[in-house]
Amino acid sequence: MDFRPSPSQQMLAATAREFLKKHCPPETAQRLALEARGLDPALWHQLAEVGWPGLLVPADLGGSDGSLLDVTLLMEELGRAALPGPFVASAVVATSLLLAAGSHEQQQRWLPAMASGERIVSLALLEDEGGWDPDAVALRCTIPGRLRGRKLFVNDAQAADALIVAVREDTGVSLVLLPSDRAGIARAPLDTLSGEALYEVTFDDVAIAPADRLGRAGAGRRLLEPALSAGALARTAEMVGAAQRIMELAVEHAQTRVQGGKPIGGHQAIQHACADIVRDVDGARGLLYAAAWSLSEGAAAGSEVSTAKAYASEACLAVARRAHQIFGAIGYCEEHPLHLLHKRIQAAGLDYGDGAEHLEAVARSIGLEAH
Repeated sequence: MDFRPSPSQQMLAATAREFLKKHCPPETAQRLALEARGLDPALWHQLAEVGWPGLLVPADLGGSDGSLLDVTLLMEELGRAALPGPFVASAVVATSLLLAAGSHEQQQRWLPAMASGERIVSLALLEDEGGWDPDAVALRCTIPGRLRGRKLFVNDAQAADALIVAVREDTGVSLVLLPSDRAGIARAPLDTLSGEALYEVTFDDVAIAPADRLGRAGAGRRLLEPALSAGALARTAEMVGAAQRIMELAVEHAQTRVQGGKPIGGHQAIQHACADIVRDVDGARGLLYAAAWSLSEGAAAGSEVSTAKAYASEACLAVARRAHQIFGAIGYCEEHPLHLLHKRIQAAGLDYGDGAEHLEAVARSIGLEAH
């Protein structure tokens, strides 16, 4: 394995850092989080101009023909900047589903517009149980027919032009692609600490036609598993990027904050805390890159993604908590970026499966079953 980024990937990461430094400085990320608006449309348009929403879209459909390793490098920078918005939901998860299961007409209609940032698509999967296992889908629908019920914690539903909805048929879990303006679909915001835009989506006698189907009947689990792995990988990269930024802030603070006539970094307890932070960030990044490399090479790497997600969920959260100890009271102020990075790590750790769910997946992959 060679985890070193290629020259084009190094350019992608460097360009992303400079772009975000200019267009999404800490005060902008803070404002978007406090206003609970999600991504500013103008900022999303700027992201689209540099081609990021189309990173996974084939070139003949207006995209960049990139890989999940490219997404990982970009997501690290987005996480470092605490940038909110629908990138993972639309440019990673929904794009993966459309590429895997979309008809020629569906791909031609949606993917070029998604690549250019003109359209956003989000996945509506979670229900009252809150689990990410596709087998937990209980919302029933016969196709053709009418859809009644609700989905919870739908990412950026307020901005989505269409929703990929997981439903249960007699043949199993299926997927339907519904324009958000279809009669009977309503969206209500949910309160979040991290400032992410999560919504409850209700379906009140929504008409479902055969043309709305995404993929074959009953194939939902097979289609969702790789897309959810891609989402978990992207959010793991986001956690690693946020933890990297926290590490930089903590080390800088330890070097410049003076108490008793010398920098606090001269105290052994602070040095140990900074060393623990470096260990956790580097460990999480190593597992992340191994999983991203495997997926980019076309390997079945579900357990590697689960390993990276489970480890990063705990390690990156530990980074944030140690940084609060280093910073003291100032780290809890809304004006300081630490609190937002901490909240983003917490939220990303739950999205696309929390640590416990991914540890269960790792256990199953090595033959350990609960009895």
